[in-house]
Order: sequence, then structure tokens, then C-alpha cells
Amino acid sequence: MAAILRFVLTQRVFILALTALVLALAVQAWQRLPIDAFPDISPTQAKLIIRAPGMTAAEIEAQITQPIETELLGIPNQAILRSTTKYGITSITIDFAEGVDIYWARQQVSERLSGVWGSLPEGIDGGLAPMSTPLSEIFMLSYSNPNLTLAERRHLLDWQVRPLLRTVPGVAEVTTMGGFVTTLQFTPDLGRLQQAGISLAQLVEWLQQNHLNGSVGRIDNGSTSLILRTEGKLADQYDLAQLKLPTATGETITLAQLGEISNGYLPRFGGVTHNGEETAQAMIIALKDTNTNEVVAAVKAQLAQLEPTLPAGSELNVFYDRADLISTAVSTIIEALLAAVLLVILILFIFLADVRAALVVALSIPLAVAITFLAMDQVGLTANLMSLGGIVIAIGMLVDAAVVVVENIVTQSQKQAYLPRAHRIYRATLAVAQPVISGTAIVIIVFAPLLFLSGLEGKLFSPVAQTIVFAMLASMLVALTVIPVLAVTLISAKPKPTPHLIQWLIAHYQRLLARVIQRPAAWLISAVGLLAVAAVAISFTGKTFMPVMDEGDLIVQLEKHPSINLTESLALDAQLEQRLLADIPEIKQIVARIGSDELGMDAMGLNETDMFIQLQPRDTWQVSDKAALIDAIRKVLLDYPGINFNFTQPIQMRVAEMLTGSSGDVAIKVFGDDISTLSSTAQKIAEITTGVAGSVDVQTTLIDGGEYINIRLRPDVAARYHLTTAELSRLIRLFVDGLHVGDVIHGRIKTPLVFAASNNSKLSYLQQLKDLPVSLPDGNWAPLSALATISSDEGPSLIERENSSRFAVVTTNVSDRDVVSFVEELQQQLARELQLPSGYYLNFGGEFENQARATNNLLTIVPVVLLVIGLILFATFRSLAVAGLVFANIPFALMGGVLALFITGEYLSVPASVGFIALLGVAVLNGVVMLTHFQAIEHQHEQLEQLVIVGASDRLRAILMTATTAMLGLFPLALATGPGAEIQRPLAIVVIGGLVTATFTTLFILPLMYKLLRGRHVRV
Repeated sequence: MAAILRFVLTQRVFILALTALVLALAVQAWQRLPIDAFPDISPTQAKLIIRAPGMTAAEIEAQITQPIETELLGIPNQAILRSTTKYGITSITIDFAEGVDIYWARQQVSERLSGVWGSLPEGIDGGLAPMSTPLSEIFMLSYSNPNLTLAERRHLLDWQVRPLLRTVPGVAEVTTMGGFVTTLQFTPDLGRLQQAGISLAQLVEWLQQNHLNGSVGRIDNGSTSLILRTEGKLADQYDLAQLKLPTATGETITLAQLGEISNGYLPRFGGVTHNGEETAQAMIIALKDTNTNEVVAAVKAQLAQLEPTLPAGSELNVFYDRADLISTAVSTIIEALLAAVLLVILILFIFLADVRAALVVALSIPLAVAITFLAMDQVGLTANLMSLGGIVIAIGMLVDAAVVVVENIVTQSQKQAYLPRAHRIYRATLAVAQPVISGTAIVIIVFAPLLFLSGLEGKLFSPVAQTIVFAMLASMLVALTVIPVLAVTLISAKPKPTPHLIQWLIAHYQRLLARVIQRPAAWLISAVGLLAVAAVAISFTGKTFMPVMDEGDLIVQLEKHPSINLTESLALDAQLEQRLLADIPEIKQIVARIGSDELGMDAMGLNETDMFIQLQPRDTWQVSDKAALIDAIRKVLLDYPGINFNFTQPIQMRVAEMLTGSSGDVAIKVFGDDISTLSSTAQKIAEITTGVAGSVDVQTTLIDGGEYINIRLRPDVAARYHLTTAELSRLIRLFVDGLHVGDVIHGRIKTPLVFAASNNSKLSYLQQLKDLPVSLPDGNWAPLSALATISSDEGPSLIERENSSRFAVVTTNVSDRDVVSFVEELQQQLARELQLPSGYYLNFGGEFENQARATNNLLTIVPVVLLVIGLILFATFRSLAVAGLVFANIPFALMGGVLALFITGEYLSVPASVGFIALLGVAVLNGVVMLTHFQAIEHQHEQLEQLVIVGASDRLRAILMTATTAMLGLFPLALATGPGAEIQRPLAIVVIGGLVTATFTTLFILPLMYKLLRGRHVRV
């Protein structure tokens, strides 16, 4: 260390130039840092989406989901395998263990899927979803234009907006939804087909065989190689109309003579409404590990160029923009950071009473923060609520090293004025170098275990620990290199009197400490009594996993009867939107997504809706807060019986679904085999849950209630007419969804070619189905009822599986109480009132599951931290007694944190627990500062009481400065109200409360206990 200091002080110009370079590089690093609201908390995840038109949930599960799951279960390093199967679609999600490479994971899934694909039913399509994360939905807009039909709006989104936005770097996919997808539709005239002797099967096969371009090969023409191909692709409606087919009599007939050619629409899997009116929307999904802010900015730039080219009357209405949340959340934390810096600098000026010395110490803050930004850039950290929050938490501790160095420089400069200034600074810095390094090491050791937290809490708080470690290392580096150089120039060698405030504090402190020493029993009993009060308070403090961040806007998830059709579902949503807009002025606009898009990225049914509610600015609200607003919305929704609903937020919803497969504070999953038993058991659980105080928005996933019409071809008919079930299905589909027989490509626009009945003749009720004319292979026709048995049935509308086991889920939010006590009471109620069938079992997920895991992690980490602290103390003092004295400071620090939580009404959460871990380091550092000084001056005082009082007074300013800078550095976080403040507030409250009691203990109880030990001749 001596050699380093000599180099620093002899090469001051170089050090200052290097410091300027570091600041310039730090500015560039800050500009490069990706900015986001949260760290990337998503697991390594691969998702399969398989579409199976016309197949029921039970059929898809048996023929598609189960075979794929069986194949996927063999992939190593899996964490969990979930699937959701509904009519026509299955979504299978595989989460992998931490550290698994996403490309390796997708390759493994792709290979396994390829291996099983050949054994799956014909007519299915799909595969791996884009490489995104559950939190990749970063930008959403709706498109309105009163001059365009819904089909025209959707066509514009599909072929003008979507292709352009997909070129934006960082965009994984752009999904469109709502409106109608236009098709080129041929509606056959069954009578004309019969007259021509052409069956439907012959018609479809003829079109498919002629609507293609064929590859033939190459031939040589002299020295030239020519590529041969056959052309048959239909280019437009005219080509389709002129297509000729042979009749049974050997003549030819055009397709136009066999039916009508017109524009039609694909079957819809979902829809979109905006303020009660149907519309179309686009959603941008970002690639994994991209800079959200940059992607959103690029998307907006593309849209700005696109808007002037859109038809007159067009409006692109953005109803979700992740960049807005990021900007607001990061602004909240930066404002807290700036306020913390100003408060810390103010405290430095007050306690040091030396403008130059305070300025030198204050300069250590921006320098340490700049180095922290460089480190963040190098390791790939994003600037978000958590990483920047770590810097705010460390602000009060960043100046400690600089304070120690500067204070000793000032002291030694007064005592050794005869030496050259640089030499005095060299000696003063070298004298405190070891304590500075040791103190920094203790803080780093305290926070380092947070790097090893697992699960969601690990991903959230690992960036906090990393930035604190970077900041503390940077502050130590600055204190031992840059501060001595600045001191040569800025700190005056002239003696300065002790400030009046410090003199007043020392005088009153000495008198009060003398009284404490004279009455040890009363003070010790009082201290122990406060510990007992804290122990009682912690038992009344609620427990939860993580405070919910207010993202600004709301999502209301609606679930209606499983058999509701799209028209009725859209109408009900539109009615709800109009009512909410009329009754609740705080709502700015509502965009509702019903069902799923054609890609099936979010496999929702026609009975499910995600209602995005954008709110007016807070200063215009008539209600007091967001909880009151939710109550008002809930009151409206309760007027519509038969609808389940749940309140959530965009990121909150995706995080919950990512962790448990469902949303809600608590998810109770019942696992078993039989759908009916699962459904009835879930209903019983929901009834019991509703009776537990604090439950709101209790929702049971509707897994049964699907209504089916079963058509079974009679064996004798099949044999007599050579009619197959496949051909029968194809004919019936013509009158329901239509037959997709190919695509007509014009430029970059691809239009589906569909054989379908006209809207007027499509099946709309059961009798039409029975009378449906079926073309037989022999050219005759017969009603469907003569060929098949037709019966109605009920079956599952949804089948959810986890690790190959079926389950049903009941979700609930928790209001006016903590999640842990709610679940404990619910578990007791279920144990008394619920009798599970044999082979069935429950699993509690959601916030409760996360909190239980986090608690187990912390119960492992905290003892390790305490053990390491104990070893460091023993190595420092070489005395168990002294180490025990410092260790005794810890319970009193924790006591303040507990009382602060209890008084403010905050719950014991993961952020609060991190605050308690931070207190361990602060409590130990203050104790070490006090007791090391006692040992250093014990030869100067014969009277033990005088030693304690003088020694404690000598360290009063240092301890008060350390405590107040740390506390005031956290006050902005404790008082912040913007998005993201909810997560950091419990941590700040715990540390502030703990610092109050830890400082009191260090200044009074610790000196008292030291005197008592020395008085008993214990070796210290």
C-alpha cells in the first residue's frame, strides 16, 4: 500500500488526468447502459404452440400434448413443464434451470419435436414460438379509421404495418389481432356439383393439384443450362374463375359455373374492442436480452414515418408503451439518488465545518458512482430500479472511506505541520488504509451472499448486491488514490477549531454517557425490554414476498361461460367498457383482447378477455387512491353475474403466469386425473377460499362446461358408400369454418384460398346440421342424419397440465392483510372442510410459494453471514469477549428495523429482509470503530470510566456522521411515491429504523458493556 500511495502522490497530474478519463468513459458507459424497469427475471424458456383446427381439448391432449410432453421430459436441466390445451390449440412451455443457454434449449426442444412430429395427427401446424420472454410484450396499439371496414383495417395492419415493424432491430414478432382476415372464397353450389357429377372431394383435390408450380429440373441448351418448371399457381380471382374441371360426362366446366367466387373471412379465434367499438390491434414482442428502450424508440420512429402514408382518417392509438413505465420508474430512482447525494453532502458540511474538506469528501460520490457505471457496463447490467436502487442504498456508505481519510489528513496536518504537505498526507492516508480496506471488506461480505439468492428474488436483488459491491470497491479505490491527490491541493494545513455543534454534542453526550455508566442495570434492562417489544412486534408484522409495483395502468381479466361464442363475448365486453367509461371518470380508455391471435401466442379462449385500462393523470382523480379505484371497478363488474374477474397489471400478470402458470396473489392447484372431479374439487376450494378474510376476486378456472355435438359415421353406411370419416369431416367443415385449400400470392400479400358455404347457408343451429346434404362417392346425395348418428355431449373446455399431471387452479388476490397469514388460515380451513379424493393433492403457488422459497434461502444465507462476521471480528480483536461485544450490537440494530416496519405498517418482505442484512454490516462497523479506539487509547487513561467516556466522545462525530449520512441517503427512497418506490421502500425503512437503534446502542450500551467487562478483568 505504501508504494501505491507514493506513486499516487508523486504522479498527481497523471492521477487527475486518469480520473478525468474515467469520468468521460463513465459518461459513455451510462449512455450505453440498457435502461429497463426491471432486471431480466425470466427463466430460460422455450414455448411450443401447436394448432389443430377442429380438434377438442381432450383429443388434442391425448393425441398431441401427451406425446410431445413424453418426448420433452427426456431433455436434461428442465425446471418445469407446463401445458395449456384448448379447442384447436395447445401451448407447451418448458422452463430450464438457471444458466442454461437459450439457443441450446431451443435446439433440444426442436429436435425432440421433430422426432415425434411424424406420429402426430395430420393437418396440424405450429412449432417453436419466437425467442422472446414472458415480459417481451413491450408495445401495443390499436388502429381505427371510420372510413375503413374492420377487414380493411386488419389488412392494413397485416400487410403494411406488421412487415415494416418486423424489420426493427430487436423485434422478435409483431402479432395482429381483431377485425377480419380477408380470403378469396369459393362457395360451391351443391346442386350444380351434383348435376356435373363432381364430388366435393374431387373438387378440392383438383384445385390443390392444379394450384401449384412444379419443379422439373434442368436441361442443357448448347452451353447454357436452363431450369424447367411447370406453372399452375392461380394469380387472382379471374384465374380461379377460369379454372376448368372435367365432368362425369367428359365435358369441361369452369369453377365459376360451379359456384360463387367472392371475398370472405377466415374463422376468428378472437377479437379486439376499444371503448366499446370493435377494432384491430398490433402488438410488438421484443427479442430476449434486447434494450427495451431502444426497441420502443425504433418502433416509434418507424410508425412516425408510416403514419403519413396511411389512409385519411387513420389513427394509431398506443395503449401500452413499456418505455413510459421505464422512464417513470427510472426517474423515480434517479430523483431519489440526486436527493440522497444532496442530503449526504449537506451532512458532510455540517459535521466537518470545513468547506474544502467537505468538498473533497463530496467529490468521492460522483467518482465512485462513475466507476460503478463502468463496472455495470462491463458485466452487462442494465440500469433499472434494482441496480440503480443499489447505488442509492450505498450512497451513505460511499463517503465513509473518504471521511476517514480526510479526517485523519486534517488531524495529522495540524499535528505535523513541520513536514511537507504531501508527506503529511502520505502518512495520514497510510495510517488509515488498513481500517478503510477492512471496513469495505465487511460491507462487501455482508452483501455478497445476495448474489447467491435463487428464483425471482435472486434475479431481482443480485443486481442490487452487484452495484453495492461495485460502489464500495470504487469508494475505497477513490479514497486511497484520488482523495489524497485532491487533499494536496484543496485541504488547508491551517488548524481549524472544532465546530460549535460538535462541541455542544460532545459536552451533552459525555454527561449523558456518565449517567448511563452510573446506572448500568436500568439501562441494560431497558435495552432488553425493547428487544422483547421488537420480538412481540415481529409476530404481529405481516409477511409477503414482494410489494406490488404500481405500473400505472390496470388489466382486468374476465372469464365467461366456456361455451359463449365470439359475437356474444365481444358484445358483453363492449357493454362493460361503455359502462366503466360512463361510471368511472378516472378511466381514459379501454382496449380489450378476447381470445387469441392467429399465431396462438397467448392461448386464450373465446370466453377469456384481457381488458387493458389506461388511467387519467392522478391529479384529476376523484377517488383517493388506486385501491379505491379498483373497488369502484369491482362494484360495476359485480352487476354482471356469471363473470369471473381478476385485477392485475401488464408486467405483474406476465410474471405471475411465468412463475405459476396463473395470475393472482395465491394460486391453489389441485392435481388429479378426472376432469369432473378436478372441477368439483376446485369449486369447493373456491367456496372455502371466499370465506377466508382478505380474499377478493376468487376465481376458478373453468375447465369443464364445453358443449359438443358428436357425429359418428354409421359403419354400414361407410361400407356401402365407401365414405370415410375424413371425407365427412371435410364436407361438414365446409359449412362451418370452410376448407383452406391454398393461398393466392400477389406481390408480398398472401390471401388464403378457402372453400366455404355462404354466410347465409352456414350452419347456425342443430336442425340445419341434420338436414345437411352430403355428396357420396357414387355421385348421389343424402342428408347427414341418414348417414351418421348425431348426439350432444359435454366435455372439458380447458386442460392444464404440469409435469405431465392434470390440474385445476383456484386463484385469489389478498386485500387488507398479508399473504402468509392468509394462506396459513386457508390451509387450516381446507384441512378441516375439504376431503380430497384418493390420488389427488394440493399445491400452493403464487406469492406464497415465492415467499416460502425466499425465506428458506434467507435462513441459509443469514447464518453464513453471521458466521463470517464473527470470524472477521475474532481475527480483528483476537478476543472472544470483544468480538461478542460487537456482535451484541446486531440484535439492537435488527430491533430498530422491526419496530420501523411495525410502525409504518409495512410487511416483512424480501426487500425488508435485504434491509436487515444491510444492517448487519452497519452495526458491526460502528462497533468496530468504537472498540478499536478504546484499545488504541487505553494506555493514556488510568481510570476505566474516563477511558470509556473520552474514547466514546472521540468517536462521536465519526459515528454520527456515518449514521446520518446513511439514514439521510435512504430517506428519499423511504418517501418516494413513484412507480418502483414500493419495492425499495421497505428496505429503506428497515435500514433507517435499524440505524437509529444501532447508533444509540453503539454510543451508550456498547461503552457500558465494555466498562462492565473490563471491570471484571476480562481480557479485551
